[in-house]
Amino acid sequence: MQDIREPVVLTARPDAPAPGRAGRARRRRQQLLAWAFLLPLVAYLVLCYGYPLATNIDLSLRGYTVRTFVHGGAPLVWFDNYVTVFGDPTFRTALFDTVVFTAASLLFQYGIGLAMAVFFARNFRLGPTLRALFLVPWLLPLIVSGSTWAWLLNSESGVVNSVLGWVGGGKIDWLTSPSWSLVSVIIANIWIGVPFNLVVLHSGLQNIPAEVYEAASLDGAGAWQRFRHVTFPLLRPVSAITLLLGLVYTLKVFDVIWIMTKGGPGGSSTTLATWSYQLGFGSMLPRFGPSAAVGNVLILLALVAGLLYIRTQRRQEEA
Repeated sequence: MQDIREPVVLTARPDAPAPGRAGRARRRRQQLLAWAFLLPLVAYLVLCYGYPLATNIDLSLRGYTVRTFVHGGAPLVWFDNYVTVFGDPTFRTALFDTVVFTAASLLFQYGIGLAMAVFFARNFRLGPTLRALFLVPWLLPLIVSGSTWAWLLNSESGVVNSVLGWVGGGKIDWLTSPSWSLVSVIIANIWIGVPFNLVVLHSGLQNIPAEVYEAASLDGAGAWQRFRHVTFPLLRPVSAITLLLGLVYTLKVFDVIWIMTKGGPGGSSTTLATWSYQLGFGSMLPRFGPSAAVGNVLILLALVAGLLYIRTQRRQEEA
């Protein structure tokens, strides 16, 4: 007799979730988990960047006095503070000094840092020790660095003038001469920024394959040709981010300039950063609105630099 079995029909339980519903629930949990991880970062950006920026913009659009700054009720003056800043003769001087200070600092910091990075790329016994010692200027507090350079460049008892006297040179009023005050703060800032360029560029050099140099040597390339056609082009992405970070940092340098010259003499070393401080806190009658307007100009300059960097990077990736 043939065994005839009835087919078994599997039916889902009424209370079991549908596969589509389970997938959506799983995706929802993953999204909530992702937002939970992002929440601390978002809170940090809003509290430490967004709120101060919004407050600074509000300061620049209102006519604040000491009384209204404490008790509130400052009138809205819109862009009058910006008109005041742009019409002030100090603005042109501060903008020029900022451009010179930033350009000279970046040029020498990058050039010296690149030369030192190429030098330390060669493995030798004291390389790590010397590289660690060169980090000292970067690790020191800026108030210490500024005070040290103010002592070194002191007109009467400074070490630099003493050395110049020993070799037959004349005394230079580094900090009190309008011709030399900006040069003095540029020298100090270069000394502070070189270690950062050294560290970043040295790390970039370590990522260049040794086979590329070997192939260039087999093709008959000398040391300069290897640097020009191999090292420098392959180091371009690292160089771009190094210069961008250096630009943002240099634009807002205040401590060193204020400790060494306070923007003087006669405003000869006044930058936008020091002028903003002078307007807001340098007198018994602070001008909070114009001070905030100058600060926003600095932020705008840094933002433009960042956008130019992003555009350049995209063009290089497309090419």
